[in-house]
Amino acid sequence: MGSPPPGLSWPLIEQARARIAPLIHTTPVMTSATLDARAGAQLYFKCENFQKGGAFKARGASNAVFGLGEAEARRGVATHSSGNHAAALARAARLRAIPAYIVMPHNTPLAKRAAVERQGAAITLCEPTQAARERAAAEILATTGAVLVHPYDDLLVMAGQGTVAVELLEQVADLDVLIAPVSGGGLLSGIAVAARTLRPRLRILGVEPAGADDAVRSLRAGRIVPCERPETIADGLRATVGVRPFAEIRRHVDDILTVPDAAIVAAMRAIWEIMKIIVEPSGAAAYAAVAEGRADLQGKRIGVVLSGGNLDLDTLPWITPARG
Repeated sequence: MGSPPPGLSWPLIEQARARIAPLIHTTPVMTSATLDARAGAQLYFKCENFQKGGAFKARGASNAVFGLGEAEARRGVATHSSGNHAAALARAARLRAIPAYIVMPHNTPLAKRAAVERQGAAITLCEPTQAARERAAAEILATTGAVLVHPYDDLLVMAGQGTVAVELLEQVADLDVLIAPVSGGGLLSGIAVAARTLRPRLRILGVEPAGADDAVRSLRAGRIVPCERPETIADGLRATVGVRPFAEIRRHVDDILTVPDAAIVAAMRAIWEIMKIIVEPSGAAAYAAVAEGRADLQGKRIGVVLSGGNLDLDTLPWITPARG
């Protein structure tokens, strides 16, 4: 057996924060007395839907691209992504003036595909399975010689995502709980390492859709259990958890909660209507777990990561198509 891959460290997160500071927003923390009353807790929403490109992915992608040496960077970068990492990598590549090659599932929302196109990246569409994504990306790497920037199973990407927690814990004192969505695990693992370093007693929870529950099943099994055909409205939460992120999640995350799509839609609508801000289904998943009472959070001070706000406004889940 080979040795395990190196883990994510606090120095890598510190380096990431310094590297990406001129490339991203320090996103705001918002509150709502109405949602506090409903939850019976104090909620602090870390609004990564206001991040560059509309999602936290700008952090990890920027750190990975600007962490490349000059010779590597000239070869360009490539990835597979359902949308937010794709757009973030395309943006980072444009800022560094290098090529970007993006594999996207054909069922990716049109708004997310358009965001990649606006950054000038080359897009290849594939079937919406993990195997198809990886196969198409491997073909592009072989053809172009580009450097793979994995959407989550990459230490520089994970380190960049960890800066979400660094900011939040500077912005809000004495949090009891930090809740974030989990898909491939780059965000949750980065947050977990940062939070464990800065606030060792903080309770850290992940949230994923019930129809794409590979992370919770993997955590229980002690090994990665893939979800080959995930079924969820949260397109950004369909990936199987990665090897490096899973190792950090096992070490640092207290639990992973699951929520049905109906709860995600209800949470998304509540945030739109009450807080007056746009979140995508994936971005609403963490609040859905709070609203559903999936953990004992009464009276707690809770950081809730709203991970993104990119979606197709023509297909909002509460709109019934007009009958002709």
